[in-house]
Amino acid sequence: MGNRTLAILKPDCVEKNLIGEVISKITGAGFKVLGMKMVRLTKDSAGGFYEIHKDKPFFNDLIDYMTSGPCVPVALEKENAVEDFRKLIGATNPENAEEGTIRKLYAESIERNIIHGSDSDENAAKEIAHFFTRKELLEINGF
Repeated sequence: MGNRTLAILKPDCVEKNLIGEVISKITGAGFKVLGMKMVRLTKDSAGGFYEIHKDKPFFNDLIDYMTSGPCVPVALEKENAVEDFRKLIGATNPENAEEGTIRKLYAESIERNIIHGSDSDENAAKEIAHFFTRKELLEINGF
């Protein structure tokens, strides 16, 4: 599945009304949007999505943040999607992100870092399935 990844425009992105600007950066970098929707995560859904972090000290704060407002999951396609998307969004901490990356441009802190990106092809497949059914993606794309 190395040509797909998941982005989540986090609650701070939605709150700051940056959805259009961020999507424009993503599509401008050659990514095709396969599916996109606005959702309000529940504690259970966010907890399931971020389960890999459940033993980390920031887990509860992360869940509170991700359920604090609507977010926009986006299924994306491009050759080498995961690696290219990670480069586009920049380091988790915007202070360490390269100039021109999404986080450098729009994020305010490591906690409120505007966007999520899958960290591996395997996780991309799981993450996309968390938000989109195969049928939804096929219908969105006219198949």
